[in-house]
Amino acid sequence: MYPEDLRYSKDHEWIRIDGDRGRIGVTDYAQNQLGDVVFLELPEVGQTLAAGDQFGTVESVKAVSELYSPVAGEVVQVNSDLTSKPELINEDAHGEAWMIDVRITDPASVDALMDAKAYEAFVESEAK
Repeated sequence: MYPEDLRYSKDHEWIRIDGDRGRIGVTDYAQNQLGDVVFLELPEVGQTLAAGDQFGTVESVKAVSELYSPVAGEVVQVNSDLTSKPELINEDAHGEAWMIDVRITDPASVDALMDAKAYEAFVESEAK
């Protein structure tokens, strides 16, 4: 259900690690909870984030939710396609709907994240 090559946070963000870079988005579980996404606010390139820092907001027909960085890093790229097509988050949460790319400044912050099996168990326990 959840891609094995991603790491997951308890805030329902995922990260795909590639060397010292990480591409971040929200999980399929999160987009299901949100409903139809209608607006997205993302950070500027160059912004520095600590693990757990808010980096933006996502607005759906149901609610506005904050987005939190799963790792410490510097924003090096923002997926500008999402600002004009926020519905991509509902269509491809673990792929084309990535939100930001960061240069990871604290590799140890990655170790605190869950793998796919642990995240799936976490989601199941939250649903109870």
